[in-house]
Amino acid sequence: MRGLFGRFARQGEADARGAIDLPFLLLALLLLLFGTAMSYSASAAYGTQFYGDAFYFLKRYVLFALLAIALTVPFVVSAPLHFWRGFGVALYALSVLLLLLVLLIGTVGGGAQRWLVLGPITLQPSEIAKPALILVLSLFMSKHEEKIIGAGQGSFTYGVLLPGALIGTICVLVAAEKHISGLLIIAMLGVSVMYLGGTRMKYLGGMAALVAVAGVLLVLVSSYAQVRVDTWLHIEEVDPLGSAWQTLQGLYAIGAGGLFGKGYGKGLQKHGYVSQPQNDFIFTVICEELGFLGAFLLLLLFLLLVLRGFRIASRAPDRFSALAVLGISVKLALQCALNVAVVTNSMPNTGVSLPFFSSGGTFLAIQIFEMGIVLSISRYCTGRGK
Repeated sequence: MRGLFGRFARQGEADARGAIDLPFLLLALLLLLFGTAMSYSASAAYGTQFYGDAFYFLKRYVLFALLAIALTVPFVVSAPLHFWRGFGVALYALSVLLLLLVLLIGTVGGGAQRWLVLGPITLQPSEIAKPALILVLSLFMSKHEEKIIGAGQGSFTYGVLLPGALIGTICVLVAAEKHISGLLIIAMLGVSVMYLGGTRMKYLGGMAALVAVAGVLLVLVSSYAQVRVDTWLHIEEVDPLGSAWQTLQGLYAIGAGGLFGKGYGKGLQKHGYVSQPQNDFIFTVICEELGFLGAFLLLLLFLLLVLRGFRIASRAPDRFSALAVLGISVKLALQCALNVAVVTNSMPNTGVSLPFFSSGGTFLAIQIFEMGIVLSISRYCTGRGK
């Protein structure tokens, strides 16, 4: 593997490389182990009922986690710092191609056409597009820093139009899938990286308004999305056995946990009440079984991991690396915050996964690989280990 990356190496990079950021690694591993334990507890009943195997989802979770770790470790160990620049461009091009393929031959589920079946592998290209957009925007914003944050108003072309085109390309393709949660997260990620890269706030306000309008239009043309929004706004009036079922059962599970929870594996709502509890609504299972304290611990671990990511970014050796780490950290925070908002009915049920916990091979593998990118960059940071 060192030979594979050797041709990418620049003089001096190997000497600058040090140890990975241990606190970040430990926090990520704690969340992964926590996710493994909850994956089994949340999915055992569902797996038994529909697949005749209580370990069905746990085995998939562990398999994808191990494969992702095996793929990620060589990059962490051997990838030179500037490797991630070219990698981001290639990944962006690949994600555009896969998103186009989804529209042509993708499978439909949950009101959206978002999955691509390639033999034994099922991919969700919108998940691949998220880190791809972070990396390619970080490259663009760092390369044209002087034009973006130059004297006066800054360049509208380089600060808004060109990065906006990179974001818009992905957003249009994801919107065509009717994948509202994916569109929301990708747009928020793109705007966040632009802000961190120096784009003027007055321009970002206009982009945010444009994204909001696009989201409203997407809801208006999707009856499925309209039902979700109506359920959110009028949940007390909606049929509790119909569209409000999953949200209400999730809220019951959260409330039933109390301070200390019912105990690991002893939750009741996962037994046919919360649909697919191992997926987007796994946070409700955690609340029911581990209580407020368990949920608080989970959110604390996420907060510490995000803050550690910010710490790594503050010591990054160049602007691209800093923006890439910040973007990945913001993505982690957004995914966590939006998932909690959905299951607590603070926003419409849009199918947002919880990092390290929700079932889904592509999502978990990408999450682990993103942690690997941060760890790889951390090896070149100043003041490592502090």
